[in-house]
Amino acid sequence: MEQRKFEVIAGDKNEPVRKPGFTAETSTMDVPRPHIAKKKRQRRLLIGAVSVLALILVTVVISRLKPAAPSVDRSSVWIDTVKRGPMLRQVRGLGTLVPEDIRWIAAAKEGRVEKIVVRPGAHVEPDTVLVELSSPELQQTARDAELKEKAAEAELVTLRATLQRELLNQESTAAQVHSEFQQAKMEAETNDNLKKNGLIAELEYKTSIIKRDELAKRDEIETKRLTFAQDSIDPQLASKQAEVDQLKASTAMRLQEVENLHVRAGMKGVLQQLPVEVGQRVIPGTNIARVADPTKLKAQIKIAETQAKDIQINQPASIDTRNGVVAGHVTRVDPAVEQGTVTVDVALDGALPKGARPDLSVDGTIELERLNNVLYVGRPAFAQDGATVGVFKLTKDGEAVRTPVHFGRSSVNTIEILSGLNVGDQVILSDTSAYDSHDRIQLN
Repeated sequence: MEQRKFEVIAGDKNEPVRKPGFTAETSTMDVPRPHIAKKKRQRRLLIGAVSVLALILVTVVISRLKPAAPSVDRSSVWIDTVKRGPMLRQVRGLGTLVPEDIRWIAAAKEGRVEKIVVRPGAHVEPDTVLVELSSPELQQTARDAELKEKAAEAELVTLRATLQRELLNQESTAAQVHSEFQQAKMEAETNDNLKKNGLIAELEYKTSIIKRDELAKRDEIETKRLTFAQDSIDPQLASKQAEVDQLKASTAMRLQEVENLHVRAGMKGVLQQLPVEVGQRVIPGTNIARVADPTKLKAQIKIAETQAKDIQINQPASIDTRNGVVAGHVTRVDPAVEQGTVTVDVALDGALPKGARPDLSVDGTIELERLNNVLYVGRPAFAQDGATVGVFKLTKDGEAVRTPVHFGRSSVNTIEILSGLNVGDQVILSDTSAYDSHDRIQLN
C-alpha cells in the first residue's frame, strides 16, 4: 500500500499538522527500560550458579560410587568348598624310566672306527662285538712286546744252563780238591808213623804236613764256593724270571689293548646309544656305546624345588606309566637343584606293565604325610605353603569377594587353611589374576 508523505502544519488543535516528507513510523521512538535488563542478568547468574552447583553434586556422588563389579560366567571358573577332615599330602612331578644298570663303553686307546657290527636297539650279550677299531701303532707295540718277551725267555734259559754248568764245574773242583786233601792227609799220617821209627827224613815229613794243611784249607774254601754257587742259582734265576714275567704281563696288556679294538658289550642288555660312525677317529675316553639292562628300571621324577623340601628316603610313591600304575619308594634325592627342579629316584616295587621301556615318560606321585582333622580346600593356582593370598569367596547374593586367606601345608590338589575361611565356604580356585584390580566379581 502506498504511503502518503505530508508535512505537519499548524491547523486544528485536535489533529496534528503533517507536512509532506514525514511518515507515521518516523514518529515512533524506543523508550529505555533499565529494570528489565537487570532482571535478565540476575536470571542468567542464577541459572549459572545452579548449574555449577548441580555439576559439583553430580561429581561428588559419582566419585563415591563403587566401580561396577566385572561379570564372570560361573561355569568358566573352578569352585570348591572348604572341608575339615584328613588330608593326604603329596607332591607330583614328571619324569622318565631309566635302567638301574647302565654301562658306558669308552675307547681305551686311540683308534679309527672300521666297522659297526650292532646298531642301537639290539639285544646283546657280554661278549657281543659292537664296534671294530683299528690302530696300527697299537698293533706294532704289541708285536714288539711279544719279541721282547721271547728274548727274555731265551735269556732265562741260557742263564739257567750257564748256572748249571758253573755249578757242575764247582762241584768237580771241590771233589778234586777234597780227593787231594784226603791223599795228603793219608800221606801225612804214613810219614808220621815212619818218622817215629826213623825211617823218613825230617824234610820229607814236614813237607807232607804242610801239603796236608794247605789242601785242608783249599778243601774248605772249595766247599764254601760250592755252597755259594748252589745258593746263588735261585736268586739269579728269580731275578731273570721276574724280568720275563714283567715283559709277559706287558705283552698281555698290549695284546689285550689290541683285543679291545673289538669293542664288546660287557653285559647282557640292550644297546641304547652308539654315537660313532665308520671312519671316525676316537681318542681314549671317548664314549662309543651305552648298554642298559631293560629288565631293571627305576623312575627319575623332577619335583619343583619348592615342593621337594619334605621328601625323605623310603617314602611311598606311585608311578603312572600311562598303561598302568606301579607302586614304588624313594631311594635317592638329588642334593642339587637343576633348572628349578630336584631329581628324585624311585625304585619300582611292583611288576612293570606292558610297554614299559627306558626313557618312557611317566607321572610320579610321592606321599609325604597324612594330616588328621585339618581345614583344607582344593589348591588354588596361585597358592603356596605358608603364604597369605587374597581369594575370592562366594557370597549369598551371587558375588565373589576377595578375602585374605593364610595357607599352611600343601599337597598336589589340596592345601591346608590356617585362617580366613570356615567349613562350608565356597572359593574360586581358578586363576583370577585378570581381576587383581577388583575386590569383587559378579558370577552369572
